[in-house]
Amino acid sequence: MEVAKTTRLNALFDFYQPLLTKKQNDYLELYYADDLSLGEVADEFQVSRQAVYDNLKRSTQLLENYEAKLHLYADFQKRQAAAENMQQYIAEHYPADAELQARANQLVTLEEE
Repeated sequence: MEVAKTTRLNALFDFYQPLLTKKQNDYLELYYADDLSLGEVADEFQVSRQAVYDNLKRSTQLLENYEAKLHLYADFQKRQAAAENMQQYIAEHYPADAELQARANQLVTLEEE
């Protein structure tokens, strides 16, 4: 469960990072992306572990609130699934059409960027 939570928060961070303060960005990046412990983040900023924990808790709740209102990550997942389904359908039903397959692959690649 912890891996799924970390993966989701990293994805939300990718979408909403510009909306966060520098401090929130730094804490989230070190804790979730760089996998530092609370103590290591606290040492980095010369604050208590409790201060880091509180900041991370507020920041992750803020990311979830942004997602609840804007749905950028959920919409991305829907577009990604649709592009992959289309790619699979084209590969199954139009195997000889290289140009159509290339365009479907391009759509999937666009969604991954």
